[in-house]
Amino acid sequence: MAIPVPPFALAGCKVLREHGFQAYLVGGAIRDSLLGFDPTDWDIVTDATPQEIESLFPRSIPTGREFGTITVLLEDGQVEITTMRSDGPYSDRRHPDYITFTTELEQDLSRRDFTINALAYDPLAQNILDPFKGRRHLRRRLLVTVGDPTERFQEDPLRMLRLVRFQSTLGFRIEKKTGKPLRGFARLIENVSPERVFGELNKMLVGRELYLALETLFTHGLMERILPELAAGHRVSPGESHPYDLLGHAMASAHFCEPILHLRWAALLHDLGKQETRKRVHAEISAASAEIILRRLRASNDLVKSVTTLIRHHMFAVHPHSSNREIRRFLALVGKEAAFELIKLRQADMAGMNQNPRRIVAFGQDLEARFHEVLKEDQALSLGDLALDGHDIMRALDLEPGPVVGQILRHLLDRVLDTPSLNERGKLEALAQEYLGSLPDSRV
Repeated sequence: MAIPVPPFALAGCKVLREHGFQAYLVGGAIRDSLLGFDPTDWDIVTDATPQEIESLFPRSIPTGREFGTITVLLEDGQVEITTMRSDGPYSDRRHPDYITFTTELEQDLSRRDFTINALAYDPLAQNILDPFKGRRHLRRRLLVTVGDPTERFQEDPLRMLRLVRFQSTLGFRIEKKTGKPLRGFARLIENVSPERVFGELNKMLVGRELYLALETLFTHGLMERILPELAAGHRVSPGESHPYDLLGHAMASAHFCEPILHLRWAALLHDLGKQETRKRVHAEISAASAEIILRRLRASNDLVKSVTTLIRHHMFAVHPHSSNREIRRFLALVGKEAAFELIKLRQADMAGMNQNPRRIVAFGQDLEARFHEVLKEDQALSLGDLALDGHDIMRALDLEPGPVVGQILRHLLDRVLDTPSLNERGKLEALAQEYLGSLPDSRV
């Protein structure tokens, strides 16, 4: 069977073959090609040593030389070329203690995690090599480890999360034998660095079968090890109108949310605070809990801010029949981008309550239309939109720089949000003078 191979990957294989070495494309690129996806990364295995690879490809980077991997820069792209090897024991549960280079392709493929990733392709002969029935498992949509699953998971516990991640992204079933050891080995995931765990969770979260993966994560004991705050929602009622428990609601909301990473994190964690209270303050508690979780997982500051902002405001009160004034104030409070994302989060929340899909879609379309309607008016929504700035205020009122200038600007924006026609320099200066006169002398 012929697999479309980009020219740079084919060129890398040809150079190796021309110098008497084996060269096969392996791993995810072959899996994805057979599934009809467009691969982004292409990897080559060969019996050439790292030194020989570097001599054949002058533009190379020793990204993993100790494990036989060299990144090669070619004309239109780059490939990782790795010397075929077998692995020793994994004492640190991540890396083999030692490796042994080999000339046997099957021996190299035998160290891979799952059979669907243990496929090799000879691009010159256009031949697929499949010693572990990976193609059969692809057809059956089945996730199976290469060899004994207990050995694979003990070598690197992160493979348990990779298994769940592939369940989410590919929608495959987990073979019974492969899934059986998960609960017994779940505790080992605590030995994996937060960064590696976070990376797999992120990939899982944007998968098309997220609910199924989250269910596996919970039922096999992995969730309580890495997201205990979420697992604690099992059998906790989120409210009388909810058909599921708190955990089920979170899982369904995340699953039905648009597959954008920060949106799905927000949907998954938005109701954590309901373990303490069902009152509206639960949103603030949830945001605080989400920040603790994301910091623990070493999330970026940008992701933490995006997620916690959405969670903090997910109980927003505006709706398609709100006044323009109410919508202006909402847009000013959360920002334009977050406002539209909060609609998507609300829709996911509604779906997590098993509400009518037509009602969910109509709500989103109608509220988005209202937002666009108000934004077309091009009215002031931030301090930067006012017809004057802090320097203008200081000149007009003979003020020195200080907190009172910002206080006056915030007052002016508050007045303009109510009455957009006030956003003219003369009117704002008069309002500023009036407000300044109302302040105690100590504030000036």
